[in-house]
Amino acid sequence: MIEVEARGCVDTAPLVARLVWACEALGVLRASLGLMVVEPEEMAAINGEHRGTPEPTDVLAFPVDGPEAMAWPDEGPPPELGDVVICPQAAGDPLETLAVHGLLHLLGYDHESDDGQMLELQDRLVAEAP
Repeated sequence: MIEVEARGCVDTAPLVARLVWACEALGVLRASLGLMVVEPEEMAAINGEHRGTPEPTDVLAFPVDGPEAMAWPDEGPPPELGDVVICPQAAGDPLETLAVHGLLHLLGYDHESDDGQMLELQDRLVAEAP
């Protein structure tokens, strides 16, 4: 289940569809996550509060269950992946790409500390998406 909160004029249906598809492609068949689409002022406030950089950025991810979601038991409630926050006005990439980027961060991937695996996976998921 994906909960969406959008402020402004953004069609979130393609973002939700991309997130659902990417989850399935990654083997996450049961999970919930939040998606927020915000204006630059709100993104700057969120970025300032959580990263100490009070400027808008394109995408932020706030994981909850993280990589454990990949091996979550079938019984019981689904894992909560966390929240992806996107600011279209700060985006240099398509919003669907940013949604996948945020999802990968929720699942524990980190392009700042790996050897390019996260961005390679992101590129593959973007290229293969319907």
